[in-house]
Amino acid sequence: MTGSIAAIGAGLAAIGAGIGIGQIGGHAMDAVARQPEAIGKIQTLMIIAAALVEGVALFAVVVALLSK
Repeated sequence: MTGSIAAIGAGLAAIGAGIGIGQIGGHAMDAVARQPEAIGKIQTLMIIAAALVEGVALFAVVVALLSK
């Protein structure tokens, strides 16, 4: 039973990360459309933010799987 709960927690973490990275990418595209000359800075910030979201998601998956 606890294994399935851990799997649900890991799945929710992955879904949350996917939604978060989608939001980051979408808003970055909006920002580039508004200010094309700032593409380098926007891309750098987008990659850093996506890496932080992935780090939190990985941490959540590890915690979910270790909690069983």
